[in-house]
Amino acid sequence: MIHSFRLFFILIISSLLFFNSCKILRPNLMLTTPPGYKYADLNDSLARLTYLLAPNDIISFQIFTNDGFKMVDVINNAQASYFVKAEAPIEADGTIKMPMVGRVKLAGLTVQDAEKKLESLYSEFYVKPFVRLSVNNKRVIVFPGNNAVAKVIPLQNNNTTVLEAIALAGGIPEDGKAYKVKLIRTLPDGKSVVYLLDLSTIDGLSQGQTTVLANDIIYVEPRYRPVQAFVRDISPILSLLLSTLVFLRVYRSF
Repeated sequence: MIHSFRLFFILIISSLLFFNSCKILRPNLMLTTPPGYKYADLNDSLARLTYLLAPNDIISFQIFTNDGFKMVDVINNAQASYFVKAEAPIEADGTIKMPMVGRVKLAGLTVQDAEKKLESLYSEFYVKPFVRLSVNNKRVIVFPGNNAVAKVIPLQNNNTTVLEAIALAGGIPEDGKAYKVKLIRTLPDGKSVVYLLDLSTIDGLSQGQTTVLANDIIYVEPRYRPVQAFVRDISPILSLLLSTLVFLRVYRSF
């Protein structure tokens, strides 16, 4: 009897070590950082608010002549109209196909720089062209924490903050760590930087006012409940072990 309990205890300890080593108890944990990870300075995020155009952006463009002054045909009572008003994607090579000027590389430019570049190109055909560009598919991804559904939030405003994005996703649930919110941003060179925000106190309000950029990821680390996770994930193993021990006892009794 004592031998059976000892064997059972050894099996339990071995199972726990196996589960912890394979991260089976926390299979839903994402975007983890190693101990001692150096987070980026949040001031860099506050200063860098200008989005750079990238492949797969859907661009809405409007082109006027005469510095944007719309000419009205008074004789025919015609309404003023744009020279061009259309949508087009920035393709994988970073170019966009524009009327008359053909393919133009816009990836890596700010919206303002892209407008100036197109105005320069269209100046060969029109007097003082005026270009307006906007990105229609800007969005951020928000992972609020445990028991919450991740959401893709369209950026309707250029000054959307981290707090606004989290609010649009439904807020931080009970099992989310408000003191450990990661803002992950991909830089133009393809590298990612991670900012750590503490929104658990009023002192974190300034951090929450950080302006998000298109394609940012906001990840609220979920709180770990080890007892619940253990009971949920180890129960099938315990049932199997108990069944095995009962079978062995019955087998030895014969």
